[in-house]
Amino acid sequence: MKFRVVAVGRPVAGPLRDAIAGYEKRAARYWPIEIAEVRAEPAKSRSPDEVRRREGERLLHRSVGAMVALDERGRSMSTDAFARWLGGRRDRAEDTTFVIGGAFGLDDEVRKRASLLLSLSPWTLPHDMARLLLAEQLYRAGTIIRGEPYHKGDDP
Repeated sequence: MKFRVVAVGRPVAGPLRDAIAGYEKRAARYWPIEIAEVRAEPAKSRSPDEVRRREGERLLHRSVGAMVALDERGRSMSTDAFARWLGGRRDRAEDTTFVIGGAFGLDDEVRKRASLLLSLSPWTLPHDMARLLLAEQLYRAGTIIRGEPYHKGDDP
């Protein structure tokens, strides 16, 4: 069983990228996690639909197991519910891929193929921020499953 995060593009250098890397490293203490970044499609002379379609093909190509698409229109879960859901997937040895779209969001084909649309917030988030929130929640869920305290003061 493994969890895979497939995201469009690489985080821009700086504190946000450092925080993403820190939480992904922390989450990996609790879950077998693999990170994959797919190339962002240049938007010059392409419509948003075309950009989403091309990025969606890349996301689908890198997905394994059940796919969870992060989408503001999806189902929301409390942190405890998310931890229980992850624990259930782990216990059943079900590979799961979390996909994060690019600047124009996810292609409809990605949404259709996903077994779950998961909302981190009803707000539209920049994809790097969505990746940070997912990494932090994967880490937090791990601490919940193991009954460990969440270390709020630690630097990511």
